[in-house]
Amino acid sequence: MIYLDYAATTPVDQRVLDAMLPYFREMYGNPSSVHRLGQKAEAAIEQAREKIAAVLHCKPEEIIFTSCGTESDNLALRGAALGRRNASGEKWILTAKNEHHAISKTAEQLAKEYGFLLEWLDLNEHGSVTPESLSKAVCSDTALASVMYANNEIGTINPIRELAEIAKANHILFHTDAVQAAAYLDVNVETLGVDLMSLGGHKFYGPKGVGALYARKGTKLVSHMTGGGQENSLRAGTQNVPYIVGFAEALHLAAEEREARTAHVKPLRDHIIGNVLETIPDSKLTGHPEQRLPNHASFVFKDVDGNLLLQMLDSAGFACSSGSACKTGNPEPSEVITSLGYSRDWGLGSLRVTLGVDSTPEHIESFLKTLPGLVENARKLNQR
Repeated sequence: MIYLDYAATTPVDQRVLDAMLPYFREMYGNPSSVHRLGQKAEAAIEQAREKIAAVLHCKPEEIIFTSCGTESDNLALRGAALGRRNASGEKWILTAKNEHHAISKTAEQLAKEYGFLLEWLDLNEHGSVTPESLSKAVCSDTALASVMYANNEIGTINPIRELAEIAKANHILFHTDAVQAAAYLDVNVETLGVDLMSLGGHKFYGPKGVGALYARKGTKLVSHMTGGGQENSLRAGTQNVPYIVGFAEALHLAAEEREARTAHVKPLRDHIIGNVLETIPDSKLTGHPEQRLPNHASFVFKDVDGNLLLQMLDSAGFACSSGSACKTGNPEPSEVITSLGYSRDWGLGSLRVTLGVDSTPEHIESFLKTLPGLVENARKLNQR
């Protein structure tokens, strides 16, 4: 099987696994326990926090460990919206319809169940939120804005620094979902200027089931999981020590090896994009042609059933996606593709191809030889 779905998840790096293993059997204490085993577990968590803070250029106490990127998004959006309203009464939330569901669905729930007001930010033709779009939407009653760093489905990178500057100038909180971006983009929070940033371990060769939220000191959050006092009383529950250790090691390696990893995948990505657009009729690149993740190629094919194409690729030995892994199986075009203005005959035929450290030129050549015939067959079946 040739794996071309690294945006959905990545294999755990062996170095990450090696760092995690002692905390399953040897140093297995509860970090809240007073005895020596508990103290060792607590020390591991604090060392992981420091390691992450070094990558993010923040204070260790500004890192909150969670179970995944989705939970980090939920704590950021719901926690900050409630905290801001409690403190000063603002109730408008600004975000975009092409955000991950962890943001868009949470924003919709805040509007429906909690009495917040929600405005969807305008997107340009590449699915990007522009500074002009955010400036136009901000008002005196805005609590916060949330714009993803890089889109998981179409790869477009948003101008986060410029957006954060607008938010700061207007005294509103700014959150970015950097779950997809952290594998390849700089996550220095001082450079980006964000107040809140979500991360998920399994997108950069760490384990599934662990995430983190950066929350700038002084940002008021209402906890969404109450109980013990873990994570500054913002996320109750016994911390998952081996996964936290693995998360920190994976993020450290992603930052340390960012240039080399980018240099490996970007030429392969560019070859895929050029070849697909040249060899397959009625094909279009989705997302920005240049301001996109270096490992990410995404397309729409007219008159193709995207899920059927995925099944055909799977049978041929290739693991790809029709966009977000969370939307696989959905017979309707995704919100991301719809937000780009594609009609249904184009929107249903989306394909996402994402690369990683184990991708080789031979893998790509094999894929590019196979794909045109499968698209042609899928079109024929779709016309019956």
